Amino acid sequence: METRIEMLPEKQLIGKSIRMSLANNKIGELWRSFQINKSAISNAIGTDLYSIQVYDDASYFENFNPQTEFTKWAATEVKDIENIPNGFSSLVIPEGLYAVFLHKGTVGEFQKTFQHIFTQWLPNSDYEIDNRPHFELLGEKYKNNDPNSEEEVWIPVKKK
Repeated sequence: METRIEMLPEKQLIGKSIRMSLANNKIGELWRSFQINKSAISNAIGTDLYSIQVYDDASYFENFNPQTEFTKWAATEVKDIENIPNGFSSLVIPEGLYAVFLHKGTVGEFQKTFQHIFTQWLPNSDYEIDNRPHFELLGEKYKNNDPNSEEEVWIPVKKK
């Protein structure tokens, strides 16, 4: 699996969020709520969508437990966060270094991508996890749960 390291500029996003854990998965509910009302976001930049995880601290992966909650976001990038439609919130992803991976396939195959990132690539790289939002960039090649779907997985990193 190819990896690229990229400096992400600050991103301003508008979307919806929910507290959840992997054991209490509410992703479908979150995305349905976002998609129904996303046309209210008038200053979106492009059509890409962001599926974002904000972990309470960097130890989430060291002491992994499927019951541990985090904040999950469904969002789109915007020009500014001054006019937030009712029912939506803003999130700013700060500038920072990211390792970017391409996931091809269905949601069910995502576990293989994460396993590669966290058990093979990360331990053998010059990087460690940084405490910033993680996200998947759902671009034009993203097709929800289709075997031909493609999305980018962005993992915040810093030099060891």
